[in-house]
Amino acid sequence: MPAVKRVALGMVGPGLVGAEVLRQLEATKDILKANGMDVTVSCISDLKEGKPWMLCKESWITLDEVQKASYADGEAGDLAKMADYLKSIAPHAVIFDTTAAEPVSNMYATWLKKGCHVVTPNKKVGSGPLARYNECQSAVKDSDAIWGYEVTVGAGLPIMNILKKDLLQTGDKVKKVEGIFSGTLSYIFNTFKPGMKFSDVIADANGKGFTEPDPRDDLGGVDVARKVCIIARECGMTVELSDIPIKSLVPDALKDWKPKEGENMRDAFVTEMAKYDDEKTALMKEADEKGMVLRFVGIVDVENKTCEVKLDMYPKTHSFAGTQWADNIVAFHTERYVPQPLVVQGPGAGAAVTAAGLYAELLKIVDQVH
Repeated sequence: MPAVKRVALGMVGPGLVGAEVLRQLEATKDILKANGMDVTVSCISDLKEGKPWMLCKESWITLDEVQKASYADGEAGDLAKMADYLKSIAPHAVIFDTTAAEPVSNMYATWLKKGCHVVTPNKKVGSGPLARYNECQSAVKDSDAIWGYEVTVGAGLPIMNILKKDLLQTGDKVKKVEGIFSGTLSYIFNTFKPGMKFSDVIADANGKGFTEPDPRDDLGGVDVARKVCIIARECGMTVELSDIPIKSLVPDALKDWKPKEGENMRDAFVTEMAKYDDEKTALMKEADEKGMVLRFVGIVDVENKTCEVKLDMYPKTHSFAGTQWADNIVAFHTERYVPQPLVVQGPGAGAAVTAAGLYAELLKIVDQVH
C-alpha cells in the first residue's frame, strides 16, 4: 500500500465559499482517508467581534465549531503563525484563502517561502502589483510549494489547467485567448433580446442574486479585467491591471453616483440606468439586424501583446452566441488548434462550483507531494 499522506489545512475567511469548502471536506473526510490522504482542518482564521481571530488544534475543526465560537475560544489572528503551526503538525500544509483582503494577499509570498501550499479564488494576487506576483512565482520555484489559482479565472472550469498543462507545457503556442469570464454579464446578455430594456434585464439579474450589492462592480468590467490579467501573465506577458483598457457598461455620469439616504443601491441604480436604455437598445437592434449577438468579453492577444475588456458583437453561429444562463466560455486560439479554437464552456460561478474547484486544487496538490 502507498504511504498515507498527512496534510494539515488552514483557512482564512470561512464565508460563503469558504464555508462550502469546509462542508465538502467534512462530508468526504472518510473518503479522503480511504484513498491514503490523512487530511485535517487544523487552523481557521476569521474576524470575531471585529478583531482578527484564529483557532488552531490538531484535531478536525468543524464549520459548526467555528461559527459558534467566540473570540475567547481562540487567539489573536496571526497569519504567519498559522503557517508555522500547520507546518509543525504535518509534513504537508495547505492554506485556503477565500477572502479578497489585501493583508491576506500580502501573505502569499511568506506562506509559499515557508513551504505552505496556497489555494485560492482570490484574484488580487494574480492580477495585482506585478512585483508581488513575481515574488510569489519566485517563492514557488524556490520552495516547491504550489500556488493553486485555477479558481481565480474559471471557478469550476479548468481554464488555467488547460492553458498551463495542456497547451503551454506541451509546447503549443497560444496566439489569442478570448472569453466570457463573468457569469453575471453572461446571464445579462443571454437574457437581453430585441425589444427589451437593458435596465429591466439588470433588475432581473438583481432579483436572481447575480449582481453585487453595487451592480457597477459587475457592469464596470474590472473583475473580467483581473481574469484577463491573470491569463496574460500566464502567457508570458508583462502586464499590470491598469494597462488593460476596459469599456465599462456604466455610463460616465453614473460612475461616481450615490443613492439617496435610505435607498436600496440595486433598485436605485436600475432606476438611474433606465435613463440610458436607448444606447443599449440601439446596439441590440444593430447587432440583431446583422445576425449577431452582444457579448461582454475579455481578450488576451498574445501575438500582439495587447489585452482588452469590452462589449462586442459576434455572429449567431459563433460559439459565444451559444452560451446559456450564466455560462462562462473561453476560446483558445493556438498553433495546434486551427482553424477552430479549443473551447471550454460551463457554469463559472456559484459557491458550490467554486468550492468544488478549490477542493480539486487540494487533491492535485496532495497528488503531487511526496
